[in-house]
Amino acid sequence: MQKDNPVSYKKIQLPFKVRKPVLALGTQAKNTVCFAQGGFAYLSRIHRDLSDPEDFLSFERCVKYFLKKNPEIIAHDLHPEYQSTKYAFSLSPAARRLLPVQHHHAHIASCMAENGLRNERVIGVAFDGTGLGSDNHLWGGEFLVCDYRNFTRAAHLAQIPLLGAEKAILEPARLAAAWLFLLYKDKFPSMGINAVKKITPGKWRVLKRMYLSGFNSPSSASMGRLFDAAGSLVLGKAEAAFEAELAIGLEKLAARHQGAGPRGYRFKIIKEKNSYILDPAPMFADIVRDLRKKEPKEKIAFRFHRTIAQMILKASVVLRKENRVNKVVLSGGVFQNKLLLTAALDLLFKEGFKVFTHNVLSCNDSSVSLGQAAIAS
Repeated sequence: MQKDNPVSYKKIQLPFKVRKPVLALGTQAKNTVCFAQGGFAYLSRIHRDLSDPEDFLSFERCVKYFLKKNPEIIAHDLHPEYQSTKYAFSLSPAARRLLPVQHHHAHIASCMAENGLRNERVIGVAFDGTGLGSDNHLWGGEFLVCDYRNFTRAAHLAQIPLLGAEKAILEPARLAAAWLFLLYKDKFPSMGINAVKKITPGKWRVLKRMYLSGFNSPSSASMGRLFDAAGSLVLGKAEAAFEAELAIGLEKLAARHQGAGPRGYRFKIIKEKNSYILDPAPMFADIVRDLRKKEPKEKIAFRFHRTIAQMILKASVVLRKENRVNKVVLSGGVFQNKLLLTAALDLLFKEGFKVFTHNVLSCNDSSVSLGQAAIAS
């Protein structure tokens, strides 16, 4: 790369040679641009949100710089509304091939590349807030059996409707209400749970109609949204000032738990056709029971984290047996939660898995462009 480069970037050695130069355009938030050539990838600085004009101009400047290197492949996310995806389609197709890459596959590929893994199959655990799946639904609690070329969605979190779509992110009581309605139907508003007390009867009538009709309520299998729902219940908060605020609060609360670690809550793993569904509904029933028993909230938050770590272990054991794969790769923004990451690593190592995590890059969306480039190459 040229020394007079006006664009700052991080140079990463790849575990393979790139046959055709690739430019990967990343995601919408925490965006990075990645150019891969020869045995190296060059990752731009982070653009916080491409909806912001200043961030978008910086993104565009990076893309134009790397386009001078004559990439033959332009990789992009599946989501049609990402500014990075729209920009990919705006580029002249002359001598270039556009390649869509699934978001969570890219997460796992980025961690594989960072750790020097060649094209070998792994169990990829990708937990984040949102990513568009290959079935056009919102994913985010994913277990993939994959290599760089291909992936199978081998297991995933059960889906729940996002009541009001993106509005449910900043009003996580809607997410909690969706799980409680699934469990208790119309009895839950009178159960004395603080988070959902703030949903008035009139508002719940509207939300219930949305739940039953699916209007403006896309289904989501997101682990980030599961944390939001649990955080709303345990912290007793109906709203969040920013995405993942309640998840962060839930982790801080759990970290204050003293004494021997209690066991996790109940959950189910259900076989469905060629994949498994991780159903957390029993966990929510247990959380409600503990809240009504006035158990310490630090303990409830800790048990929630323990439950998610046990989900990771149990699903990985099942997939190892079926696919004869012993390597587990953890990626996605949820793993910024150190308590969860530590608990999952402890369980997986004890069960004999070889586990890979991000060490140089972040596990959040800023690493996705590297994964896109690795898959495209």
